[in-house]
Amino acid sequence: MKLRYVINHGEIIEDYPEDKRGHSCLMFAMTDKVRPVHIVCAPKGEYLAIITAYVPSLEKWEPDFKTRRKK
Repeated sequence: MKLRYVINHGEIIEDYPEDKRGHSCLMFAMTDKVRPVHIVCAPKGEYLAIITAYVPSLEKWEPDFKTRRKK
């Protein structure tokens, strides 16, 4: 996965200001225009903490990979 690409060119699709780890957000981008990637990250003063990164599944996300499926 190209995490740097997602951070530099992706978009924030969810914001978590009250996260127990501190303010964080979910970012999304299509890398190489082939693979969707989600990154949960949190700004920490002088650096950006990457909490997790994954390829989202269509089981949990709509085909745009930006909208969660309703249960």
